[in-house]
Amino acid sequence: MDRCRRGAASEDPLTIYHIGQLDSRLAAADALLERAGKVLDRYKYELSEDNVAQASIAVARAKVFTTEAALEAASRLFELSGTRSTSIALNLDRHWRNGRVHTLHDPVRWKYQLLGNWVLNGIPPQRHDWN
Repeated sequence: MDRCRRGAASEDPLTIYHIGQLDSRLAAADALLERAGKVLDRYKYELSEDNVAQASIAVARAKVFTTEAALEAASRLFELSGTRSTSIALNLDRHWRNGRVHTLHDPVRWKYQLLGNWVLNGIPPQRHDWN
């Protein structure tokens, strides 16, 4: 990662805090994606109902966390960068839009429902095109 120049916003305590927070979320998102990939690889040739449920759960966990992390990071970009970051010339709003489009394509609210039903009731995810 390229380092920021000294005397810039990189020395601001609030910026440091938020970047540290976002970095920890990025690391967690990366771990969840890696885990979901391993579960998918493990079960791709053994498509039992239980294996498919385990894969759906792993992917749902990664999906909800990465979606929220992406939207938070994109929103925080503007908060930390100030009003100049909203300039059309910079086109930074595309990051928020891209993250948001993915939330609409595969709604997180249904993933939370799926996860909650699995955790509380042991009900495996129903098979749909979207999970």
